Amino acid sequence: PDLVERNLNDLRSWDLPPLVKRSLVAAIAGIWKWFYYAPNTFKQLKYAEAKKDKRTPPEGDQHAALTLPALFMDEPTGVNAAEFFAKVMMPYLIGHFLLLPLPFVALGAAAGVAPATVLMGNALANLFVADVVSNIHSFIVIATNHAGDDLYRFEKGPPRVNSGTFYMRAVTSSANFPTGGDANDFMHGWLNYQIEHHVWPNLSMLSYQKAAPEMRAICEKHGVPYVQENVFKRLGSLTDIMIGKTSMRLYDPAWEKEDDFVIAK
Repeated sequence: PDLVERNLNDLRSWDLPPLVKRSLVAAIAGIWKWFYYAPNTFKQLKYAEAKKDKRTPPEGDQHAALTLPALFMDEPTGVNAAEFFAKVMMPYLIGHFLLLPLPFVALGAAAGVAPATVLMGNALANLFVADVVSNIHSFIVIATNHAGDDLYRFEKGPPRVNSGTFYMRAVTSSANFPTGGDANDFMHGWLNYQIEHHVWPNLSMLSYQKAAPEMRAICEKHGVPYVQENVFKRLGSLTDIMIGKTSMRLYDPAWEKEDDFVIAK
């Protein structure tokens, strides 16, 4: 579901000025955890729970992207809209925008700082802006290292975990930001090691620092692309993909081993 080029196909195809398209991308960035990330995470949880409990998987395509508006459409999505709102959105909205500011509003009103309605309005405005900024930050450090005209997309899959095809895809479809140094890595949330994260998802964050030079050396030895760029350059590459200015590279199926693929049941 994380194939940005496919998910934004409508935006890519619209005949709109580039500036308008980039403005729409900025709007998506401000709400993307609610618009895209939360619905898809909950969807994958429901499929994982069904597999664990040996139940029939939810109706719909497990690998299709799910956005918030799609929950209200007639097509099967694998997610019950009422359950999503009850278990995901409402607890956060109530806790973050009501229970969190309420004690401070009550104390401020009791101390005569301002009327409770004014204090609550100010609190909600600040929390809303903080939520938008948090969305934009996570969008910049997560989405940007999954798309670009120097990364590959795949039409077939998924490959068997720990197979050669699995590792090749993990490297050639990911990009790193500048790595090394605790301060630098902390500021990137350790998401600057996206290649190593995809290759070894169970490694600790500090282990990525040790693994990255070895991973890069292996790629250079065998001529495998190892993409690493500044986060803001990656943001430009991502935006170009989202608005249809550029496209990702298509991975030739001839480069992959048939035995490395799982047969879906």
